[in-house]
Amino acid sequence: MNEEIIKFIEELKYEKNYSNFTIINYEKDLYLFLEYLNENNIKKYRDVKYQDIRLYINYLYDLNYNNKTISRHISTLRSFFKYLKIKNIIDDNPLILISNPKLDKKLPKYLNYEDVEKLLNAFELKSVIGIRNSLILEMLYSTGIRVSELTNIKVDDISMDVRSIKITGKGNKQRIVYFGSKCCELINLYLKESYIILNKNSIDYLILSKTGKKINDREIRNIIDDASKIAGINMKISPHVLRHTYATHMLDGGSDLRSVQELLGHSNLSTTQIYTHLTNEKIRNVYLNTHPRARKVKK
Repeated sequence: MNEEIIKFIEELKYEKNYSNFTIINYEKDLYLFLEYLNENNIKKYRDVKYQDIRLYINYLYDLNYNNKTISRHISTLRSFFKYLKIKNIIDDNPLILISNPKLDKKLPKYLNYEDVEKLLNAFELKSVIGIRNSLILEMLYSTGIRVSELTNIKVDDISMDVRSIKITGKGNKQRIVYFGSKCCELINLYLKESYIILNKNSIDYLILSKTGKKINDREIRNIIDDASKIAGINMKISPHVLRHTYATHMLDGGSDLRSVQELLGHSNLSTTQIYTHLTNEKIRNVYLNTHPRARKVKK
């Protein structure tokens, strides 16, 4: 049963181009499930029934997992059993009638314009690493790409003439994103001052580690942590916060929802619509603070 997990993970990693962060979560989820099956003397995936999944979900609740984490476990199992069905390892998919628990809708965190400027200017452009780190931050905010997409950009994917980048996203889906003049300047500076020094191994990837290898997700997260400390921003900032910030600022600036959907690489418009809640809330606050019939009357 372990062999099926290994093959499934390899498919996600090498064929579907899932991020390292997602791969790690899938592995943890599946091996916990496998441990549960072994403890309950279920020796084949073919023998897993609907009721077994229901009992496993109850087991996750007993571990005090919240709805968000349990929803992730269910999604992992749904993908895994779909894979098993395609490979004819199972006859029936026990996840078909399983639904995810309802989640509290939380608006994504994002940075205001002032904090963005502080973050993007956290590193000085006086060193090889300072230039590289500044480019990482600028690209995440200027393009709204995922951190896994950033790590996989190759130099040839960039068109400096039209300021665009060919991005390979989830499921190997490709799209084009665009960048502005500041990002263009940093790319040119990086290629001229940093890339030729970092690229000790003559590889094609754009963003490189200090050892000349393709940079990984964790290194980028650490760079963002360092930048937020230097900038004096108390909020926990992840690469996805910069993605949320990009989308929110695009809509604030007048972009239509469909364009933002395409640029973010969302399959469904409903995924992008969460950002309208952020802009709608901003409009509401503007109204409450400015309209004479909305302002609180001073006593």
